Amino acid sequence: MADYSAKDVAALRKETGAGMMDCKKALEETGGDLEEARDWLRKKGLAGATKRAGRSAEQGAVDVVVDGGVAALVEITCETDFVAKGDDFRALVASLAAQVAANGEDLAGQAYEGTTVGEYVTQAAARLGENVGIGRVARFETTDGLVDAYKHIQNERGVIGVLVELGGVDASNAAAMEVAHDVALHIASAAPRFVRKDEVPADAIEREREVLTELTRNEGKPEAQIEKIVEGRLNSFYKDYCLEEQAFVKDPKETVGKLVAGLGGGATIRRFARVKIGED
Repeated sequence: MADYSAKDVAALRKETGAGMMDCKKALEETGGDLEEARDWLRKKGLAGATKRAGRSAEQGAVDVVVDGGVAALVEITCETDFVAKGDDFRALVASLAAQVAANGEDLAGQAYEGTTVGEYVTQAAARLGENVGIGRVARFETTDGLVDAYKHIQNERGVIGVLVELGGVDASNAAAMEVAHDVALHIASAAPRFVRKDEVPADAIEREREVLTELTRNEGKPEAQIEKIVEGRLNSFYKDYCLEEQAFVKDPKETVGKLVAGLGGGATIRRFARVKIGED
């Protein structure tokens, strides 16, 4: 019998939307490997290619800060949303985001309030009565581009944080600033994984091609047409995962890549970071 638990079945159901018995079957067929089980369900046409299938994580809050050519993002984790939305907790997250902007990503060892950030967070855990920890941290700095950030608030605390950097633009240009903020908002909503096609790892493309080939074959499509159908579906894969290929949330007739290119002067998206509480 495959080594898996009821928790694994529940997690697979949450990520794929497949039925309980199908999830059990998938885990049986793949020896309890969750990643392989997701692919098994997709090959059988029993699950969608969910790009938001982040594994369950802790509660917490995220905050962002922009200071000139620096943008920073900090996630602090805890056990309950009750603590996460408290005034003291949110103030701590905001303060540490400013700390990262000023002093860099290596947060735990930095001096803070007469001690180190790591020790202060440990003390905060004792005060709050929960396991509190430093989560994901990101910092962008540019001298020849534009950085911006976006925070999505839900249940009184930041639950999604985004950083974005544009190149080939004047940081003081109002149109560029507006586009940068729109792109950050789009990233929060659409959850891309890569900026452009050429950043997708070859093994990820081949894995997707394998899944789509098996899915197409299981749908009964003629063998001679499978390769062409799979290539078309790969284009949808890129639109799901690559920021430049995605339809802009405010105007789905335009891609994000074209939105940025419209600024002229070789404007481009250099990089982004996205953190959502409850997802890896």
